[in-house]
This record gives sequence, structure tokens and C-alpha cells, in this order.
Amino acid sequence: MKRTWLSIAAATVLAAVFTGCGSDSDSVVATNPQETLSGVESVAFAPIATPSTEAEKLVHQNTKSVAINGTAKSIDYSMIMATGHVDNDEIFCQSKDQNDQPITFADGSPYICNGTNDGVGSGLDFSSILQANGKLYMVSQFECQIGSMYKFELNQDSSTGALSAKSGTLEYISQKDDFGGFVHCAGQATPWNSHLGSEEYETNAKWVEENAGADGKTGDIYYDETAKFFGGDATKLNPYFYGWSPEVKINLDGSANYTKHYAMGRFSHELSFVMPDEKTVYMSDDGTNVGLFMFVADTAKDLSAGKLYAAKLTQTSADNGGAFNLDWIELAHLNDAAVKAEVSKMPKFSSLFDAVTPVDGSCEAGYSSINTSWGHECLKIKSGVDESIVAALETRRYAAMKGATTELRKEEGISYDPVRKKLYVAMSEVSKGMESDPASSYDIGGENHIQLAKNNCGAIYELSINDNMVATDMTSVLMGEPITEDANGNKCHLDKISNPDNVTMIPGTNILTIGEDTSSHENNIIWAFNTQTKQLDRIFATSRGAETTSPFWYTNVNGWGYMTAVTQHPDEDTVEAGQSTIGILGPVKFK
Repeated sequence: MKRTWLSIAAATVLAAVFTGCGSDSDSVVATNPQETLSGVESVAFAPIATPSTEAEKLVHQNTKSVAINGTAKSIDYSMIMATGHVDNDEIFCQSKDQNDQPITFADGSPYICNGTNDGVGSGLDFSSILQANGKLYMVSQFECQIGSMYKFELNQDSSTGALSAKSGTLEYISQKDDFGGFVHCAGQATPWNSHLGSEEYETNAKWVEENAGADGKTGDIYYDETAKFFGGDATKLNPYFYGWSPEVKINLDGSANYTKHYAMGRFSHELSFVMPDEKTVYMSDDGTNVGLFMFVADTAKDLSAGKLYAAKLTQTSADNGGAFNLDWIELAHLNDAAVKAEVSKMPKFSSLFDAVTPVDGSCEAGYSSINTSWGHECLKIKSGVDESIVAALETRRYAAMKGATTELRKEEGISYDPVRKKLYVAMSEVSKGMESDPASSYDIGGENHIQLAKNNCGAIYELSINDNMVATDMTSVLMGEPITEDANGNKCHLDKISNPDNVTMIPGTNILTIGEDTSSHENNIIWAFNTQTKQLDRIFATSRGAETTSPFWYTNVNGWGYMTAVTQHPDEDTVEAGQSTIGILGPVKFK
């Protein structure tokens, strides 16, 4: 595809449109970004229609009004920054190598992650608003094999609440001390104002060991591309470098501190969501035949050590997306330093497991029969190997060996309603391992805990949380509806969700916001779902070709509320000209 990036002049024009004229940054007081609202009895957004004309499909659409306790307030969407934007001698989204030097394409042009050029990946993803040191910051992560992160300061207009990027503050966040970044997807602004990110689609270490040549390359572009971080030397790559949850904290001097939390396990991290106790974290696993995980930190606000758990689902109903009871299997107590020390040794799959080939869907005595993202396998932990290290490096496989459920499909975003103590998890599809077909390749040799009717349009699940912050059950509360494909390529009902991706609760209200990552709606939608009345309203539509990555509500940023929203990899004939963008819906005074 054609490589595209914004010229300095073009980027300046786009940024200037949204630059605020005033700022009260010096008065910023750090509060929980998702502070629970009180006194808000009702929130209702004015719905928008499905884009129908060609012109409407090429630009974003958004709600213009929200009623708080019955009083309508005007809101709008404004872009903060687009991939390719140039500031402070940096290019927003340019990937860098192990020496923090810019990577270029073969023709010498900047290697940028926008999802529409030759770079391998999807483009800009989660962007957090952080309050620190009396200032506002935005940290943005990029969903490419070479996973970059950038930060910049934000201006906030004291009279209108409008946010804009502060010129001269764009900075690359170094990841060289943790083997670089990898496919950074969804994230959360934690209660303590740090950026908690993700590395999804971890590589199958067994496959790499079987297929890597003397030069370290496997022939798989998604793995081999990451070698560019090491100057093209794939022998310096190791699959265990990636598949973790990174955290970015803003230091007192305004610099960024980046670290991977190896204690939280290695799998296809979509999103890690910190609960109000600031210790319990629920973690989704994006892919086929994946699990649901929980981490409980030893110390509040410190994710460097704690216990890792995996969920076992017991199905209680197959109706309307199903219902389940949950039990949690403890996998290990882990700490970052110990696991990182093992990762630094560049381990191989064969140093952890003995493996034999399944025969007729079963395994010989002494081997565990499991079915995960990597299919049906017969595995046994090698004698003398520390099982806690296996739990960290091969979390999903180890969980399956311990009896946890690894049949979920495209498990995406997570959010929490602190008033009703309900956790919400998006399942982009109900298919494959979740289907009722014990003879399928996704169930053979596994536990087959989940047996549901297929729904390619996905579902939202509600989990009950007890006083110890532990999820006890899980029930589908909203489903998409497959339809016969129409003339515009829509394969899911236009008035219902399609392949839900990330979700974000406005805490203290009934509103769960749901973003889509779908090709079954021509324009991806962000919905407002009232969890009590079940009303579902469109509030945002991306331009054609773009997914709605990582919407996230902030209830109190210096007294103003915002929802961040990314339009990722839009078509090149759209208003964004193929660039991913981060913007905000708001501002709004909730109280």
C-alpha cells in the first residue's frame, strides 16, 4: 500500500485547528481518571443515524448533545493529533530501534505506524489522559509489530474545557530496556494516573523454535518484522520478549518511565483493567481459544508482584449467548524481576515442555491434553523446571493444563460499574471454541466447557463482582444479530452491535459505551448502552475503513469529562486521508 504521512505544514494546519487559547494546567490536581460520579441520576446522549450517503461515510459523525439529569448540554468531537504529525523533531508514530533511533523504509522514508502503509500493523490505538506534576499529558500507543509509544502535554482551556496538544512537547517513549514494544492494543488510565497498556498476539514459541532458520527468521512477516527493532538481526529476537502488560508513569521531571509487568503473565493482552481496590486486575486475551485472567497485586498501585489466576467457566445456560459460573484457579505468585531475568536468557519452548503428537484426539499417559490458540497439544512440564516460570511465560497453556477454560473467542475490552458491582467484557465473536461442536478442531482434546450457538456479530457479557473484587458469574446481556449481507457489505443488523471491541463505563451512571472493530458494518459505531433500560444508541461513527479503538471515559479532568476515541486506519479517500487520529468527545460537565 502507499506510504502516507503528514508533511510538517499539513500537520501544523490540522493541529492548529484544535489548539486551545487558554490553559489552567498549573492548577491540575491528580484525581482518579474514572472517579465515580455522584448525584447523576440520568445520562442520555442524542443518538445519530447510520451514515447513509457517500459523503457521510467518508467523515466521522458524532452526537452533539447529552442530557445530564434531564438538562441538555452541547458536546462535540475534536481531533487532538493524527499519525504523521511533526513536532519537537519527532514524528507521531514513527517506530524506533533498540538505540532509540528512527527506523526507515527501504526508500529512506519514515517507518510510521498508521495502519494504511507498508508498516506491519494497524496504527494508533489507546491514548490516555494523565494528570501529573500539575500538568496534563497524553500517552499514545501504536498497534504495530514494532510497538511504539509517544507522549505530549495537553492544553486545557479554562473556560471551555477544550483540549489541544501543546506545541514542542511530543516525545518518543523508550522501550529499549524491556526488549522493545509489540502490538500495543487497548489500555487504561489507572486510578493512580499511569498508562497501562498491552501487547497482544504473542507469537507461538513452539512454532518459532520449529521454523526459525540460522538467521533467526521464520518466514512469518508478523514475527520477522520485529527484527527491525534489532537492526534487522532476527537472531536477537525471542518470542518471550512479547505478550506482556506495559505501564508508563510520568516522573516528577515530566519524563516517562516505561516498564513491562512480567508478573501479570504472557498471553495476547487486549486490555488490563484495574479495579477500585487498586490491586485486582482483570485481563482479556484476544484471539481464538483464549482464557480470562485475573491478577491480584501484593500492594495497591504496584503491579510488579502478585498472584495470577485463570477462570474456569461452568455453563449454566446456552440461551442468548449463555450464562456461566466462574471459579478461579491460582497459577502462581510472580514478580517482575524474577520473570524478566528468565526472559533475558532467551528461553526456548523446549526448555519448558516435553511435547508429543496427539493421536486420534488424545495424549499418551503423563501428558496433559489441552486445546488453546495453538490447537490440540500434548504437553508435560520438563523435570526440574520452576512451574511459576512456566505460568508466566506460557500463561494460557499452563492455565489449560490446570483445568482453566481456554475456549473464548476474540475477548476484547473490559470496564466496571462500581455502583452495581458489575464487570463488562466484550466478546467480538461467539464462535469456534465457544460453539457447541465437540468434534470441531477447536474443542478436540480440550475441556469443552463452552457450548453455544454461533454468533459472528458478538456479545457483551456482564460479570457479578463480590466484596473481594472477585467475579463469580458471567451472563450475556447484549448480542449482535447476523443478517444476510446487504449491498453495502453489512453482515450484522445496523441497529445492533457488530463485533464489539472495547467498552468503557461512565462510572456512577447506567451508560456503558461500546466501540466496534468490524467489517460487518460499513462504518464502525460507538454505542451508548443503558445497562438498566437496555436502550442502545449510536453516538459516534468512524469514517469508512476505520475501527473505533479504545474509547475511554474520563469523568473528572480538572472538572471536565471526556471520552477519548481513536479512528484507526481509515480508508485513504476519507477526510483523514488514511491517517489514524486521536480525538475527544466532550467536554462535558457531569456535575
